[in-house]
Amino acid sequence: MIIAIDGPAASGKGTLAKAVAAHCGLAHLDSGLLYRGVAKGLIDRGLALEDEAAATEIAAQLDLSMLDAAALRGAAMGEAASRIAAHASVRAALVDLQRSFARQPGGAVIDGRDIGTAICPDADVKLFITASSEERARRRWRELVLGGAPLDYDTVLADIRRRDERDSTRSASPLRQASDAVLIDTTRLDAQAALSAALAIIGEKRARREPADLTPRARRGES
Repeated sequence: MIIAIDGPAASGKGTLAKAVAAHCGLAHLDSGLLYRGVAKGLIDRGLALEDEAAATEIAAQLDLSMLDAAALRGAAMGEAASRIAAHASVRAALVDLQRSFARQPGGAVIDGRDIGTAICPDADVKLFITASSEERARRRWRELVLGGAPLDYDTVLADIRRRDERDSTRSASPLRQASDAVLIDTTRLDAQAALSAALAIIGEKRARREPADLTPRARRGES
């Protein structure tokens, strides 16, 4: 089973994707880490984030096993990743890597901005996770403050809105809800409530698939 989870920054999709993957026993990929990894590669080489050719070369050689999630977190790296993700050639270079991950035995849970629309348009389950920009800014602000970053709420809100604008208006695979994705608004949901809502949707999708997955012999109860 392939589960695609999309949504804007700080909507809770990453936390939800991890929880869904753990519950369902599936591998999980945060596709945002790929773009953060490319951004870090450019920064480590002293190259500009606007250097699309260099970014594409780094993306083509990216190794999932070498990505250090802890080193790729933070507001600055998130902003850099959003800028990198606007490069069409970078996104193209990362498509096969993401699709290969999704096609592993048993399936996977992948979260990002274009998983249900571009990477895995035939995913078994598509979820679009969102929340108000104000609530998402509050979540990100609390996270950053707890991590020791001296940022004020208004700065974080402005950053959230800027990233939303960039992600939703870029020419390459913009952020949008797939036509067959189920919307979950987490503005007033905690992590457990969001997980319960997602699992209910996944359970319903699985129930619909099971009869079609049975062979004629199995449906007749023959051995």
